[in-house]
Order: sequence, then C-alpha cells, then structure tokens
Amino acid sequence: MSAVTPDTDRTGSTGRAGAGRAPGSRRLTTGLVLAGVSAAAFSLSGVFASGLLDTGWSPGAMVLVRVAIAALVVLPLGIVSLRGDWRPVRRNLGLIAVYGAVSVAGCQFAYFSAVQHMPIGPALLIEYTSPAAVVLWFWLRHGQRPTRATIAGTLLAAVGLVLVLDLVSGVPGATSVSPVGVAWALVAMLGVSTYFVINANVDTGLPPLALAAGGLTTATLALGLLGATGIMPLTYSTAPPVYAGAEVPWWLPVVGLGIVTAGLAYVTGIAAGRLLGPRLSSFVGLFEVVAAIGFAWLLLGELPRTIQLVGGVLILAGVVAVQAGEKRTAV
Repeated sequence: MSAVTPDTDRTGSTGRAGAGRAPGSRRLTTGLVLAGVSAAAFSLSGVFASGLLDTGWSPGAMVLVRVAIAALVVLPLGIVSLRGDWRPVRRNLGLIAVYGAVSVAGCQFAYFSAVQHMPIGPALLIEYTSPAAVVLWFWLRHGQRPTRATIAGTLLAAVGLVLVLDLVSGVPGATSVSPVGVAWALVAMLGVSTYFVINANVDTGLPPLALAAGGLTTATLALGLLGATGIMPLTYSTAPPVYAGAEVPWWLPVVGLGIVTAGLAYVTGIAAGRLLGPRLSSFVGLFEVVAAIGFAWLLLGELPRTIQLVGGVLILAGVVAVQAGEKRTAV
C-alpha cells in the first residue's frame, strides 16, 4: 500500500476539492474496510493507555513513546514507498509539517490538555464534531453544499455519539466545564478535521506511507520539544499493567500503542481518506468511539450500556446516510 491512484472521475482536495466523488463498489468497499481498520486501531489506544496510567505513566509520556515507535516503524517503509523519488517530499514539506504538528502532535496534546479542565465525555464530544466541521469547510471553502442526506447523517451521527458517550445520564462535573477546557477541545477538533482533509488530498504525489512517516517523525520532534521544555510532563513506570485481570509486561502495551494505534492507524487512515474522501472518511472515523467501548468490554470487563449500543446503531445509520449524500454532493 505505497500509493493510492485516484480514479478518473475523482478530483483532489484543491480546486473542486474532491467534487464528484463516485467511487465504484470495489473502491468504496476497500475504503470502508481501511477506515474501519484505522478506527479500530485508534480505539485501542484508550484500552492500552488505561493500564499504563494505572502504573504511573503520564499521558504525555505515552503519547510521545507511541508516536516515536510508530515513526521508527513507518519511516523505513515510507522511504521505500518513494522509490527513490524525493520530489514529492520536497514539494510538500510544509504540508508534512502541518500534518505532523497539527493533525498528530497538536491534536493529542490539545485533547489531554482539555481533559485536565473538563470531563472526558464532553471533551470527546467536542473533538468528534470534526465530521461536521469537515462538511462545513468544504461548503464554505469549495462551495460543496451538503445534501439533505448528508445533513440527516450528520444529525444521526451526532445523536449517536451523545448516546455512545453516555452523556444523557449525566457526567460528573459537566456543569463545571471551564472555557479553557472547551478551547483546548476545539483545538483538538480542528486537529482531527485537518487530519481528514489532508488524508484525502490526492494531488500531493505522496504515497500514504510517506505522508504517515513524515507526519509521525515531525510529531515526534514536536512532542519531544514539549517534553524537554517541561510543558508536557513525562513520567513512566516499568510496573506490569493489568488487563482483563492478568498482568502483562509493561513494554507489551507500549509496543501496541506504537505499532497498532499509531503506525497502522495513520497509514490505513490516509489510504482510506484517499479512497472515500474527507467527509465520508471522517464519519466512518466515529466508529473509533464505538470500537473503544467494545475493546473496553473485552479487555477491561467494562460492559456497555444498552443506550450505548443504540448510539452505535445511530452512528452506523448516519454513516450510511452521509455515504448516500456523497453521491449527490452539489458543487
């Protein structure tokens, strides 16, 4: 998976910015599978992190190690995918820097900063309004007015997200959400939105592996700088974390964070974005929240509530509606 070749009826994210995307059934299926794999891989980060947090790891240390390991794994593959042609890298140095600093490092740093001032549920809800932000961006910037199906899908997915996060039953401390926390959550949302928009850009000439490698490397440098200056606390522990009642070596979830929840997640996410476009891929990305609940059930014994299962069904319905709307996007 070194490159994704666009179909002849599909334009990039500049100019008409993905107007007229009408992927065939094979293209659509491949894109949905890749997006699902990416969402599932991302969702495991919370499960792996929970065990490490209990042993004394700081969120900043986990994010830095996670991204650094992913960069070490993906960078050689990214170099190979270029096939000796470094011109796409030189042409897109600015884009790679933005991807790494904003979509990877900035997004994660902003999210962890947000949850220091507000409950996790509302913070995730704000962060995952990114699909609506992507739809709004292409409407205002490129004139792609959303269809009724896209709007209906957005509303369904929003309601489903509220139910999956179980916000209707009340979140402790939700009434004391600070403006600072909301501001950080909005920054995280912008980072996620930027991630989906850049992923879908087929005009760069960068293979997915090369973009992922450049972004992860840039993010490692940015997060390392935050840690070295003390802005992002870095603490770790070699105590064995516990999952499903069993102790595992500390390095096992650390490796999982790097290879699965970062390396695999970003590479498949970029490939999915180029096949599905930014709008549809961003809505499929909401399954990260649903998958996180499923993995928490399997690995941590946290049973999902019925209302959360209903929310997952609504998110699925929203994705189906958005996919139907994508076929009729008015430019």
